[in-house]
Amino acid sequence: MLKKGLGLALGMFLLAGGVLAQSLEVVEAVITTDIIDRVPADAVESYSANVEQLHCFTRVLGATEETAIVHVWFHEGTEVTRMTLPVRSSNWRTWSTKTMSPETAGNWRVEVRDEQGEILKQLSFSLF
Repeated sequence: MLKKGLGLALGMFLLAGGVLAQSLEVVEAVITTDIIDRVPADAVESYSANVEQLHCFTRVLGATEETAIVHVWFHEGTEVTRMTLPVRSSNWRTWSTKTMSPETAGNWRVEVRDEQGEILKQLSFSLF
């Protein structure tokens, strides 16, 4: 009787979105100046602040159902934008785009988070 009760409780926990329900893994993440045919053109660690825009490209594995990731962009330690991006298969590529200008020179960070807010990957770059 105890085993059946534990099995039922575990099943209900998983159906309710428990910890074991889904595990996402970021297998590729770069800051890039362009996306060509869904592939990053380059990988930026330091770049001129005269660039018009930059992209945070992310490839995610492990989704067992439709979910989302969040790109949180920080400039000099302050959050400046947050973009929720859908993940619709077990091997999914997606990206966010941020407009830049000479006033945005300095240190940047992008956190890739799951829907629960856990940081899956962090990227840092600077504009000069």
